[in-house]
Amino acid sequence: MAVEVGRKGRPEAGDWRRNSRARHLRERAVKVALAACAYLSVLTTFGIVAVLLFETLDFFKEVSLLKFLTGTEWSASFQGQAEYGILPLVCGTLLTTAIAILVALPLGLSAAIYLSEYASARLRRWLKPALEVLAGVPTVVYGYFALTLVTPFLKDTILPSLSVFNALSAGLVMGVMIIPTVASVSEDSIYAVPRTLREGAYALGATRREVATRIVVPAALSGIVAAFILGVSRAIGETMIVAIAAGAQPVLTLNPLSSVQTMTAYIVQVASGDTPRGTTTYQTIFAVGSTLFVMTLLLNIVSYWFVRHYREKY
Repeated sequence: MAVEVGRKGRPEAGDWRRNSRARHLRERAVKVALAACAYLSVLTTFGIVAVLLFETLDFFKEVSLLKFLTGTEWSASFQGQAEYGILPLVCGTLLTTAIAILVALPLGLSAAIYLSEYASARLRRWLKPALEVLAGVPTVVYGYFALTLVTPFLKDTILPSLSVFNALSAGLVMGVMIIPTVASVSEDSIYAVPRTLREGAYALGATRREVATRIVVPAALSGIVAAFILGVSRAIGETMIVAIAAGAQPVLTLNPLSSVQTMTAYIVQVASGDTPRGTTTYQTIFAVGSTLFVMTLLLNIVSYWFVRHYREKY
């Protein structure tokens, strides 16, 4: 904004006050807009929690909390003979998540170490974006990939007893899906380790492998663990892959070759049907969703505590 000058070439006092007032109003408007965005996200979270809580409390007016947490049978859609033990759904969720972790954590960490310690700058510029492309593939595509390619391949080659819908294929493909998450966050943590630590280790005669595994990875441990827990949370909350490839049999089993049903797959199954609002079957969606919310919340709390407790400051 141009400022008019007086007869002696100096800005007049009234112009300074007007400019200062306009600048103050602009700054205040920006501050209010940013604060509104921040509070909107917080209010949205509270709204989600409130809906889950109210509907879940209505569900537990009809079903015992102890029976819900310790029951080993789940048949919520069977009228008159419904069972509401969530352990089969929790078991299916943890089984597919464990398989995904066994795939994603070693591959993701290895990719992060290679990108930060071994790859040249030119190779890193195209390899990291290429790896992150996996995160942009729709999960429904991953689900049909597991059902139509991974399962027939495993069944025809090494596992003839594999079911058409099974936890193994869903977990393997889900692990591939979360590799970019683990690799990207871990690589950022490793890349943030000061160069002086590497140079000091090289000066003492350490090899590149020793520097990567004994110096850099321990120094970036808090960030790597945060990446692992983020990947686990992503796997627990995955829906379409397990809904398509894992099946819809809520059975309490640790056999990865058999069909299982996860908590997210059950929510999709009921929500996509014609379940009347207000019924106990309808309220199971929120009870299962609340259980899933608590599980992911505990994982995030553990991640936050670990990062704060073991974070290295340089």
